[in-house]
Formats: sequence, structure tokens, C-alpha cells
Amino acid sequence: MTASAREPVADGVRRPGGPAIPVFLYHAVMDDPPDWIAEFTVTPRQFAAHLDAVVDSGRTPVTIGALADHLAGRAPLPPRPVLLTFDDGFADLPGPTAEALAERALPATAYLTTGAIAPGGRSLLPPAPMMTLDRAAELERHGMEIGSHTVTHAQLDTLTAGRLRAELSDSKAVLEDALGHPVPHLAYPHGYNSPRVRAMAARAGYETATAVRHALSSDRDERYRIARLIVRRGHTLADVRAWLAGDGARVAPYRDGPRTIAWRWYRRARAAVHGPEFAG
Repeated sequence: MTASAREPVADGVRRPGGPAIPVFLYHAVMDDPPDWIAEFTVTPRQFAAHLDAVVDSGRTPVTIGALADHLAGRAPLPPRPVLLTFDDGFADLPGPTAEALAERALPATAYLTTGAIAPGGRSLLPPAPMMTLDRAAELERHGMEIGSHTVTHAQLDTLTAGRLRAELSDSKAVLEDALGHPVPHLAYPHGYNSPRVRAMAARAGYETATAVRHALSSDRDERYRIARLIVRRGHTLADVRAWLAGDGARVAPYRDGPRTIAWRWYRRARAAVHGPEFAG
């Protein structure tokens, strides 16, 4: 698929990945999660072990903002960076999860689904204990950077232009109003994106957007498709240590494969019949 002139320039860059940068994607950290999110949940004990492995790795923890500065040519990255990110905004985030990070002086980036946490909001996320919007500033006081995870958590690459614009812009506006400063970073729900989605994210005013890809990022990654490693409950501490060593996964950037493209077209066809669907 050829990139159009209106798409982010980085999407047209097809170089081998540079030195591997692990960008971890967490969801909930709890002992007894709802069934639908259990696969993407780690226990507090597992999480503490992961964080200790990060500290012991000798890598320098940074936020997505620091990676954005590097990818935009504004500032260099420190040697051997690592990033911790959290999607959705589950109830544990402003409590024990943020405290565990702060105890180890680990910065992180939290991407919040505004329809799931704002008063009167609506989202496609199934029922789960969620944080509230008024605690977003508390996350920042714990050293966490805040990004948008859209309004409803829909599959963005299946939406009409109008719906997509609203998902990107409305969530950004809600967070900026709550925090009193710009929110320049986005995470695509379940990583679903496309050239059109990436171009519209740029036009909506985002400086970066993270995908999933279950791959290591690099200092040559694409600003609007930063690769992340999705942490599942079946992953072991050995997996985490391998990623921290720069092993165990492909290194971005790289092209979408035929299966990814075919799956996107299938989901678009479903959405045309059934309407927007939960990305999960």
C-alpha cells in the first residue's frame, strides 16, 4: 500500500530497525480481573517482579514524550531506554500501580479511554473497575504522562471519517480540559490502525501514536506506529528479561504482512454491517 503525501512522513520510511527499545504495554494489574481482560492482566506480585527486572536491567526508563522528542529530531535518547505504558485506565492505575512505579522512580505513560472514565461517558469496554477522570492529575503527580486512548475504544480502522475524527479529537479535548495542558500522545485501541488512521491522528494534533505489533521498538521506529510488547498473563519473568535484553521479538519498523491487511478488510466489512465494534 503506497503512502499518500498527507500521511506522516515516517510511514514511508522502510529501514531495518535500529537498536531495540522495549516498550511494554500493560492493562490491569489485579488479582481477580473480569474474564474479558484476564488474559491481559498481571497480578501485583508479577508486576512488582517485572518492575524490579526493569530496574536491574540497567536500562533508562523514559516516557513516550522522550521517544517523541528523539523521533522528531528534537533531543537524543539516553543509552538503552525502556518505556512502560498502560492502556484504558483501570481502577488500580492511580492506586497501587502508580505507587509501585513511584517507589522505584519509574516514569510511565498512561493512555486513558475517556468514555470509560468521564462522568456520563459511554464506551465499548465491557464492565470492569475503572479509575475516574478526576484522578488523571493524580497520575501525573506520581510521574506518569497522560495520553489519549480515544473515547469509546472502537476499532479505529473500521470507522467512517466523521466517527474517527470524533474519537481522536473529543478524547484529546476531554483530557486537555481535565489536565490544563496539551495531550500530544495517542494509543490505538488494540493497536488497530491504517495509513488513513495514522494520517488523521497527525492532523488531529497528536505528535505520536502507539500501536501494539508485539514487537520491540527502535530509534528508527515510526512516530505514528510505535511498536509495543503486549504483556499477557502467560508471559514469564524470563520473557520480560529477554525483551529487556533486546531479544525475543521482531524489531520495528517493518511493513504490515498480508494477514494483517486481510484481517483489517474483514473487520471493515463486519463494521459496515454491525456498526462500530469493541477493539479487543
